[in-house]
Order: sequence, then structure tokens, then C-alpha cells
Amino acid sequence: MERALPPKRFTTPSITPFKGDFDPESHLSHFKSAMILYKADDALMCKIGNFKEFAIILTKEYTSYKTVRKHADHLFNLRKKLKESLQDYLRRFKAEKANIIGCNDQVASSAFKKGLPTKHELYRELAITPSQTLAEVFARAERYVLWDDDRIAAKKPDHPTKQASQKNNKFEQKA
Repeated sequence: MERALPPKRFTTPSITPFKGDFDPESHLSHFKSAMILYKADDALMCKIGNFKEFAIILTKEYTSYKTVRKHADHLFNLRKKLKESLQDYLRRFKAEKANIIGCNDQVASSAFKKGLPTKHELYRELAITPSQTLAEVFARAERYVLWDDDRIAAKKPDHPTKQASQKNNKFEQKA
């Protein structure tokens, strides 16, 4: 098949060449998005029969790099780790949820609660008032994060200089 002549004022789009080291469908989607501006036909988009044929060949060749899409039930596998802060668990949960397209908020709310230890005060509060939106669950978790920060700050000594001066006073009194 002959290559099509590019339209007037056509400039080749700036696209990172595909090296076979990531999802081929993502690369094809990016390429099509760039070429749609030019209303490009198959002959302009590739050197074989048609673009659809090219896409099938490329996808089959690099199928091992295809990104596996996660489903909402994946969130039920997330658990707050023993020494993990609530803030870190919340951040990790939100990142995982963001990777799930069309995730139902009610499912995400249930999964977030299920990932908390049953002895955690936030778990107890979420269990008592179960009909909350995901935004409300996250807002409540953020309040607990602030509360945890306050408790940690309260456990720390006021100022190291005060302690040092108190020790010096004790030493002077003994002498």
C-alpha cells in the first residue's frame, strides 16, 4: 500500500517512540489522540493495510506489558499495617482507589472500614454510623489523623533546652 501524502501544514506529532516496555494500548491511544487533530486516515497513520490491523498486531506482540485493570473488590485486600499511621493508610487507600475506574463509593467506604483494625476508634465510629458517603468517611479519617498528630505531639517533651536546664539545676544543687 502506498503512503498517503500528509495534508498541508501537517507536522509530525511529538510522540515518544514505543520501545515495547509498557502498555501498547496506552501508546496507541496516545497516538490516536495526537493524530485525530489532523483527521488522519489509515494510510497516513501507518504503513500497513489499516490502522486497526496495526493496532491488533502491536497489542498481540506486546501483550505481556498490558496494564491489568483493578476492580473495586481489590480494595478489600488493603489493610492498615500494624505500625502504619492512619495518615499513611489513608494515603495508600486513596491512591489505590484512584487507580480503579468507576469505583462505587459505597464499596470503597466499606473496604476502607474493613481495612482498619477492629479495635481502632475510627473503625468503631464508622461501624456505629454506617450510612456515610466516601467523602464523609475520608473527612472523619482526616480528623482522626489530626487527633493522632496532637496525641503524638503531647507525648513529646516540651523543649529539650528546658530538660537540659533542669538537669543542670539538679547537678548544681548536689555540688
